[in-house]
Amino acid sequence: MARWQPDARQRLQQAALELFTEQGFAATTVPAITERAGLTTRTFFRHFADKREVLFADEAELPAYARKLVAEAPAGTSPLTITLEGLRAVAEARFEGRKDTIRQWRAIVATDAGLRERELQKRAALATAVRDGFCDRGLDPTRAALLAETSATLMYVSVTAWLEADDDRRLYDIIKTALTTLRATLEP
Repeated sequence: MARWQPDARQRLQQAALELFTEQGFAATTVPAITERAGLTTRTFFRHFADKREVLFADEAELPAYARKLVAEAPAGTSPLTITLEGLRAVAEARFEGRKDTIRQWRAIVATDAGLRERELQKRAALATAVRDGFCDRGLDPTRAALLAETSATLMYVSVTAWLEADDDRRLYDIIKTALTTLRATLEP
């Protein structure tokens, strides 16, 4: 076995997803993941703190990315435009082209209460980052919080619809449709 392999992280993630799907999250051990990936346990712990991190490690930077998108929007841009452009950027960068993997990930998370709780924490961290970004732009905290929670809800509702759809619609198109539905619901 080579001492250093440039794709170790991806191999560990793929092996973990396969094992979590085949035998369940709780029954999968780190040694089983490393054996499947053809790597050592030591290599695993260079990349991940524990087996949960295989599922959530790549999401750690998402709140900072979202806050940066809000902060870098041109002055004078409406909050709704900032929200939509931010959702578009996240959809294109993090979701498009990964539908099957995200379906698999969601199915794994659904099987474990601790993973579902972690997913809720991730969602809350994203909403907090967006709220803070809007507050940094001078929006009052209540308006910023409403925009942030609406953004998070639009993303999560739209991702669910996108994953359940058996067509090739882009996630951003589903987000725009969900926003239209929300507007129609609030303004009958």
